[in-house]
Amino acid sequence: MPGGKSQIVPRLGRMTVGLYNSYDPAKFREAHRRILARAGPISLAFDANLATFGFPFPRDLSTPMEISNWIATTTSIGEDGSYLTELASTGRFQTFPYISKGFPPQLGETVLTTCNAEDKKRRSVDDVCSMLLDGESVCLIFGTGPKGTPKEVSRIAQHHLDITNGGYSLETCTALGAVVAVLFHTMRRMSTENR
Repeated sequence: MPGGKSQIVPRLGRMTVGLYNSYDPAKFREAHRRILARAGPISLAFDANLATFGFPFPRDLSTPMEISNWIATTTSIGEDGSYLTELASTGRFQTFPYISKGFPPQLGETVLTTCNAEDKKRRSVDDVCSMLLDGESVCLIFGTGPKGTPKEVSRIAQHHLDITNGGYSLETCTALGAVVAVLFHTMRRMSTENR
């Protein structure tokens, strides 16, 4: 290094895609399977982890690896579920029950993706990317049902993010791809500009 000084490489925070079950809380349905099969490739492509909250997986499946293998045998989405299996095999797919008091702290700051961001919790894309670039992990919460996330989830989430900047409601899979891609590419741009 010039002048004998070592350059400090910043430690990036981890981005986690958090899927909050707003479908049937008691029975695993095709909608659960499809969102998982779609979230696997998005998470891999954009270097994110994946977590589920309140998904009613069959009782005989107790680990993320067992769940991902089962999904892989029942879908043609996401390279027949192989992307989800790849996430699980590297410890990047986790499952949690419904939350009661808060999201697991090991996932980082919770950022609810919503078209109804509260002013006091509203964060911009640059804000969330700055958190990640400063080494802070974030868990992006996506409601998986047609009604989004319950009010208590909105209340518990530390931050709110609307990538449309206009309150436009996006279908879940559309939002999932758009939010993660926008954050990933904005973070790359910001890190290049700061060199």
